[in-house]
This record gives sequence, C-alpha cells and structure tokens, in this order.
Amino acid sequence: MEKFLIITDIIGIVSFTISGFIIAVYYKFDLVGIFIASVLTALGGGIIRDGMIGQMPFAFTHDYPFYVILTTITIMMIFKLHRIKELETHFIYILSDSIGLVAFSIMGVLIAIKEEVNLLGTIIITLLTAVGGGSVRDILMNKIPFFMSKDFYAIIAIFIAIFLYYLNRMMEINFLIILFTFIFFLALRLWAYYKKWFVPFLN
Repeated sequence: MEKFLIITDIIGIVSFTISGFIIAVYYKFDLVGIFIASVLTALGGGIIRDGMIGQMPFAFTHDYPFYVILTTITIMMIFKLHRIKELETHFIYILSDSIGLVAFSIMGVLIAIKEEVNLLGTIIITLLTAVGGGSVRDILMNKIPFFMSKDFYAIIAIFIAIFLYYLNRMMEINFLIILFTFIFFLALRLWAYYKKWFVPFLN
C-alpha cells in the first residue's frame, strides 16, 4: 500500500504543479505567485485531507514533495513552456491536469481504505485529495472552484472512489488494478473533455 501511495503522490504532484504553473502564467503572476499557485494546486488538497483525518500533513514531514515541485517548475522554465500562447487550453495543460486528477483520486481512495472509512468518507477524502488544492487556489484568486461550475471533472474522482471502494471489498487492491483504474479513468476524463461532457445544471 505504501509504495502505491508514494507513486501516485509523485505523479499527482508533478501533474498538478504543471497545472498550477500554467494557470499562474495565464493570470500573469510573478515568480512568487507562480510558486504559491503551484504549491497550493499540488499540495493543498493533501494538507486539508490530512488535517481532516487528524494527521500532520505529509508535505510538512517529508521533503520530497517540495523538491518535486521545485524541480518541475525549474524544468518548465528552462524549456520556456510559459511562453507558449494559450497554454491554459493547450494539450499539455489538459493532460497534466487530468493525470493529476486521476492520480490524486486513486491516492485519496487508498488513504481512505487505509483509514477504514465508509463509502461517504471515501468519496469525501478522495474529493479533498483530488480537487482540494485547485479549489484553494481558485478561491484565493476570487474564482468559483472549477469543479463546481461546469465540466465532467469532480465526477471522475467520485467514480474512482466508488469503483475502488467496492472492488476493495471483493479483493485486495494490487498494482494491476491501480494501473487499469488509472488508464481507464484518465481516458474517460480526456474523452469527456474533448466531447464537452458536462454535469447537468438545475433550471
């Protein structure tokens, strides 16, 4: 279980750092703003989640999350990705954000399984892990959190939570199951984006 958590954590941190970086560049933040937006997007959800389950945030007790963020930002600046026009709608952003969503959703479920919570607890922990950081970033930018306004986004995290929760009740979660879950729901998220699927509004 621990090795799965670390793998999904690193994938999620890299992906959401890229996502936060791109959003910060789009809104013309300075270097400090870019760093803060990247950190909040990558680590914010995990910090909130850990606080909710009564643990010291993982990012505060382990060094690698900070170094992964710093390295990712540095690489993006070296390759001048911030100079790509309309980067916020570029495939790099869509893919990185989708990978982060799926990776952190899986991580949230694994933590929920470890904490032995029920289905509702699993869904909430998964949502906090997957969309919490981006929501904090959006709120600080005086925006409605992206997952609450439109798009087939948070529903992916909910589907992953339900799928793995019930699967764990039938069998032990292993690498192949996690890999299948990652590939399937990443493909579903990308398909939903390009087909412009949305969660219905109330009229």
